Amino acid sequence: MYKEKIAEVKKSLSNVFTNISDLKTLENIRIEYMGKNGKITELSSMIKEIPNEDKKDFGIALNEVKNIFNENFEKIKKELEEKAINEKLVKEAVDVTLPGTKIKNGAPNILEKIIEEVESVFMSMGYDVVDGPEIEEDHYNFELLNIPKGHPARDAQDTFYVKDEDYLLRSQTSPVQARVMLASGGDKPIRMICPGKTYRRDADDATHSHQFMQIEGLLVDKDVSLSDLKGTFDVIAKKLFGEDCVTRFRPSYYQFTEPSVETDISCFACKGKGCSLCKNTGWITVSGAGIVHPNVLRNCGYDPKVWTGFAFGFGAERLAMLKYGINDIRTFYQTDLRELENFDRREDD
Repeated sequence: MYKEKIAEVKKSLSNVFTNISDLKTLENIRIEYMGKNGKITELSSMIKEIPNEDKKDFGIALNEVKNIFNENFEKIKKELEEKAINEKLVKEAVDVTLPGTKIKNGAPNILEKIIEEVESVFMSMGYDVVDGPEIEEDHYNFELLNIPKGHPARDAQDTFYVKDEDYLLRSQTSPVQARVMLASGGDKPIRMICPGKTYRRDADDATHSHQFMQIEGLLVDKDVSLSDLKGTFDVIAKKLFGEDCVTRFRPSYYQFTEPSVETDISCFACKGKGCSLCKNTGWITVSGAGIVHPNVLRNCGYDPKVWTGFAFGFGAERLAMLKYGINDIRTFYQTDLRELENFDRREDD
């Protein structure tokens, strides 16, 4: 009986491998014959029922059937796999003569470039670049800087308080100056700048932002005067806006400096003749500054009879807007790659 079954399976193999067009169909045939309940697998399980004298002939016949199946299966499998690869190569062919796809690249934010440029100039003059906490104590942000509780100048700051009125998002980077003076023990000269984020309750528009970058500086030494401050600003202005840039001081008022000044630079667009950028004055205001108030020195451990100094501050965004002709401060905080490309082009120019 086993001979008839082997003959039946052998006969079926002569037709089962014709017209196979895909690997899935071929896999179904493998399962049909060689799977757990397959036809050839079933033949192999009959070995225990075969009389001993017939087992050798049965084994030879069974191996012949297996070889027929395996040879045909492997041959067709190889052909179908090669066909699939060739079709995939044709379908996914790449024309290497086509131009490559241009990938947009980002660029460092223009504020970083301005700040690094300013830092480089000041470090060349012996200044240290320092940093401080953005969540600040009222004591450092106001009181040490000659702005006691209840003082009207606090209203102008429009401060973000985060815990009662003792902690706040710093409204200026001046508290870093106070911290450095206190840490110096009141008996060492200081040259420092402190660029960093500051926060005020401003409505965001083209020229105002609730968060902006400020660059403040401080020099404390003996016999420091406004002429030293003027010379320092002359160096900065020429480095940032060209060797023909001229600076001037105008009287002003700040609670932490006395005397206080507004610093103007000659308009680099019209060379002082008058244009829309300088509002036809020939001058552009870029900074507030002055001689450090004696009360500030005293509050921070320095004897104002021995030590003097000057302080200054300007906005990084304002410098960048002037230098690169940017009309909207919000541009600095967007992630539009087209704007970043513009920054790169401006730098190349």
